[in-house]
Amino acid sequence: MQRPSTDSESDRAPVLTNAQLDRLSRLPDPQVVPLKPSATGNGPEYVVWGQRYRVQPSAQGYRQDGIASWYGVKFHGRRTSSGEPFDMYQLTAAHRSLPIPVYARVTNLDNGRQTIVKINDRGPFHDNRIIDLSYAAAVKLDFHEAGTARVRVEALTEAQPQVVAESNQGDTTTQGFFHVGQFSSAELARAAALTLLAVETLPVQIFARSEGGYGLRLGPMPSLTSRERLRALLIALDIGLPTLVQER
Repeated sequence: MQRPSTDSESDRAPVLTNAQLDRLSRLPDPQVVPLKPSATGNGPEYVVWGQRYRVQPSAQGYRQDGIASWYGVKFHGRRTSSGEPFDMYQLTAAHRSLPIPVYARVTNLDNGRQTIVKINDRGPFHDNRIIDLSYAAAVKLDFHEAGTARVRVEALTEAQPQVVAESNQGDTTTQGFFHVGQFSSAELARAAALTLLAVETLPVQIFARSEGGYGLRLGPMPSLTSRERLRALLIALDIGLPTLVQER
């Protein structure tokens, strides 16, 4: 297991401005699409702290009320049980027994706020908690200051209807990434990333430029249509003119 100690008391929140917190609170829910089971983290059993846990064969019909906690800075960038890096600014979560990855709707039972998260990690390993949310998800549900909340977790095992833009033939042989921005510090790059994530859900990484400063790496985006749409959005948000980088 990647992180057997995930309680928020031993973790901490990132230092964000009120504007950045507001952007996190308005992050759009991820689109629910079919997901392939990850090669790691799916059991059928595993042991943490001497306790044996069993992974459910299916998430179909799962619904449970209980206590949620969150995890943040301590685990940011570390590998999750599914193999993906943990990003506290994305809407993700950890669960002890649901197959991963899977989408779930989480409702704060105290204030009625909801969000959809992608469960891609294992935890929390405390008997009184049923799910460990990313810091961003805790902000959306408005319990990031309290640390825990009463929630309802409902697995979403069927994709919602969606319109798929037609891509040009021959455009899927490579994966396109955008490199954008020239920021003097990682904090400025993170602020730009949060601005973008407030209106567009996509993988964003901060990288150090060889010539100095920091930039954003966005993608992958195999569709030519999606690249052009994102290019226009980046210019509109004044983040900068992106450079397309092809990776096979």
